[in-house]
Amino acid sequence: MIAAEPDFELRLAADEADLRAAQRLRYTVFVEELGGSGPLVDHDARLERDALDPHFDHLLLIDKGRTGAPVVGVYRLCRSDQAATIGRFYSETEYDLAPLRASGRPLLELGRSCLHPDYRGGTAMYHLWNGLAAYVKDHGIEVLFGVASFHGTDIAALAEPLSYLHHRYLAPPDMRVRAQPAQFQSMDLLPLDSIDRVRAMRATPALIKGYLRLGGFVGEGAFIDHAFNTTDICLVMDTARLNPRQSAIYARGAA
Repeated sequence: MIAAEPDFELRLAADEADLRAAQRLRYTVFVEELGGSGPLVDHDARLERDALDPHFDHLLLIDKGRTGAPVVGVYRLCRSDQAATIGRFYSETEYDLAPLRASGRPLLELGRSCLHPDYRGGTAMYHLWNGLAAYVKDHGIEVLFGVASFHGTDIAALAEPLSYLHHRYLAPPDMRVRAQPAQFQSMDLLPLDSIDRVRAMRATPALIKGYLRLGGFVGEGAFIDHAFNTTDICLVMDTARLNPRQSAIYARGAA
């Protein structure tokens, strides 16, 4: 049970203890809740981690009134300059980012976004978005992108929402990243006139719908991630094209 108005703090991870706290929340969500795994997952210590974690920034949402595990929200962030240092973005294993790289614009990859189950449906995501907006402003970011997931790998069960996203939200050519050929899964599975829009959006995760409301697009094709038991899509957002009303709601903290 959480307080009606949690005492939130929002900041970047500052040390190894902060990073481990983020990885511990990720374990709760991605491994215990969603059934994911990975070569560096530490089940004994309950940490979901990978080799790129030390090179990225980690935005933490902390409930200062929560004992034991106060980190309740996480975003992993990678700017163009950080990716240049390590040679790649995380999502390049799943998507060809050539159109974004060719733009020459400052990029920010969003990844490993998660909230503790107790904090979903409240103001926690709003606070994370405010922190993200401030980070974008501080670093002059122009394009945000990242992989977001549907739970499960049964494409037939996901055909309607994937098809609806393809027909209604496909990125323009200059921003249209594409799933890597070896794992490319078409999202153009059903004709638009056969799709129940309400049902399709109800089956779409809240985080994806939030990006779309801001003015986000989806890349071409999905990626089936069997290790994490997810079907991934790539979302792309141009800060110059964001929906003014919705972005104002999420970005008040960046003023």
